[in-house]
Amino acid sequence: MKTILTGLRSNSMLTIGNYLGALLPMVRLAEKHSKDNHFNLFVPDLHSIISDVDGGDLQANILRNIKFYLAAGLPLNENVHIYRQSHVPAHSELCWILNCTATMGELNRMTQYKEKGEGKASVNVGIFDYPVLMAGDILLYSATYIPVGEDQFQHIELARNLAERFNNRFGETFVVPATTREQVEFMGMSDGIRIRDLMNPEKKMSKSTAAENSKIMLDDAPAKAAKKIMSATTDSIGKIKFDMWNQPGISNLLQIEALVTDTPLQDVISTWTGETRYGELKKKVAASVSGMLEEFQARLAEISDAEVYELLEKGEKYANEVAAKKLLDAQRAVGLR
Repeated sequence: MKTILTGLRSNSMLTIGNYLGALLPMVRLAEKHSKDNHFNLFVPDLHSIISDVDGGDLQANILRNIKFYLAAGLPLNENVHIYRQSHVPAHSELCWILNCTATMGELNRMTQYKEKGEGKASVNVGIFDYPVLMAGDILLYSATYIPVGEDQFQHIELARNLAERFNNRFGETFVVPATTREQVEFMGMSDGIRIRDLMNPEKKMSKSTAAENSKIMLDDAPAKAAKKIMSATTDSIGKIKFDMWNQPGISNLLQIEALVTDTPLQDVISTWTGETRYGELKKKVAASVSGMLEEFQARLAEISDAEVYELLEKGEKYANEVAAKKLLDAQRAVGLR
C-alpha cells in the first residue's frame, strides 16, 4: 500500500475557511483512499514551536484540532494513523542526517523563510530549517502523496531532491514522493479552495485578521455566524454571477453555499445566476452555515479527551515502528550503524 501523509497544524482556532478549504478535503481524501492506502494524519507540534506559543495552549490546541477532524467525519479504520510528531523521536534524528545532505543555498531560496524573515533583524534557526524537518516527516513513512497548499509545493520539491541526492550518494534508501503535478492530480483540486474575507473579499479569510466580522470561527455560535454572513460585503452590480475577479463577495457566498451543503458548485451557480436579490442569497447561505456549525459543534461536544488519547496511543505505536525502521536504514547507509 502507498502512504498518504498530511499534517494538522495546532497553533490556534480554525476558521470556516480552514475547515472547508483544508480540513474537510483531507477527510474526503481519507474516505476515498484509506481502504487501500495508509493515511497518516500527524500533528506537527515540533513545527508549531517555531512560533511563539504557550505550552499549555499548544496541548489544548492539539486535542481540539484532532477532535475537529473526528467531528468532520474522519474514518477510523485500521489504515488511518493519528500521531504527534514530537512523540516519534525518529523525526528529529532524521532531520539531522538530512541536514548533512541539504545545502544552505536550497534553504535560503525557500519562499516561506524569506516571507517570515522579511523586515526582521533575525529569525530563529527553526524557521530556516523546518523544510528539512518536513522532508523527514515525509521520507520516514515512504509517503507518495502529501496533500498540501500551493505555498508548500516548494517544500515537497525539497523532499524529493533530498531523497534523490541521498539515494544517489548512499544507495536506495528513501521513496521519492510524487511530483508536484502528480500531487495536484491526486488531490483533484487544480485551483484549490480559497474562502474569502467576508469584509474584504479580495483577500483570503484569515484567523489572524483583527476584524471579527471578516471571518467565521469554528467555535462561533451559529446565530453569530449567520449575522456575519448577512453583513458580508457584496457589490453594487445588482445581479448575481460567479465571477471571482469582478464580484468576489457574491462569488465567495456561492462557493461557501456549495461547500457547506456538499452541492456541486456549478449547480449552485445555475440556481442563482441572474437573480437580483442579494439578500435572499445571504439568507440562504446564513442558514446553511449556521446549520452546519450547529451539527458540527454537537458532534464535537460528544468527543472526549480519552478517545483522542486512545487514538494517539495507537497511532504513535504504529508511527514509531515504521519510522524506526526507516531511520535505521538511513543510519546504516551513512555508517552510523
